[in-house]
Amino acid sequence: MDRYLVFGHPVRHSKSPFIHTLFARQTQQELKYGLAEPAVDEFAQALRTFFDQGGKGCNVTVPFKEQAFTLVDRLSPRAKRAGAVNTIKLTDDGVLLGDNTDGAGLVADLKSHGVTLADSRILLLGAGGAARGALAPLLAELPSELVIANRTHTKAQQLAAEFHDLGPVTAQIYEQLAGSFDLVINSTSASLQGALPPLAPALIHTDIAIYDMMYGASDTAFISWAKQHGARQTMDGLGMLVEQAAEAFTVWRGIRPGTKQVLRELKRNLGVI
Repeated sequence: MDRYLVFGHPVRHSKSPFIHTLFARQTQQELKYGLAEPAVDEFAQALRTFFDQGGKGCNVTVPFKEQAFTLVDRLSPRAKRAGAVNTIKLTDDGVLLGDNTDGAGLVADLKSHGVTLADSRILLLGAGGAARGALAPLLAELPSELVIANRTHTKAQQLAAEFHDLGPVTAQIYEQLAGSFDLVINSTSASLQGALPPLAPALIHTDIAIYDMMYGASDTAFISWAKQHGARQTMDGLGMLVEQAAEAFTVWRGIRPGTKQVLRELKRNLGVI
């Protein structure tokens, strides 16, 4: 039976085995999906051992995505752009192919919620790895403008410059954000600590769409804050988790699983519904 893993540290909380087991059942694919939590300095060896022992593919999460980028034999175009790898496939010719499905998962989830990206003005909070992975897929949807805001302005500027060839992307500091945005995406990890990006409440209006890449059994701090200031459409990153997993499953198995029922089952598992 084909073997797959998710590498992370920590990773015991991961819902990837639950998600991919449901995908395999749905598509009648025979595979086994497990967890691997090597020490931070032992990831490279653990990855080599897994594939030497017959592994077919893996997911990679925090803190190994950037390291995985350097360890594969070949990179997909979207992994090159993201500068990080979250999906690895052993090809039929023995090559380790690194891919990044995070941005595709985000866009798919936004569309499933009916969010219009074309000609929209998007505010992306944060300039770390999560933002980097999202930029190319978001710009491919042809927004009118994508603004990156980050506590360190130079980091946002560098990221905007790197992706400027793909579309109208700029960098601003939080205090100087102006105009009306159609969509705000929080790519920072602030919600994990119950914290908030320093965003002015005046930017929130009733027709804005709010997306937090973090998720939990209840609203994240950012979503709660946005609702308090009048946002009517709010989404967390649980759907993105399922959609990026479906994209990875497609890379590995060549068949696209459905995500709606799996997302419902995941919500039940988390006690969300």
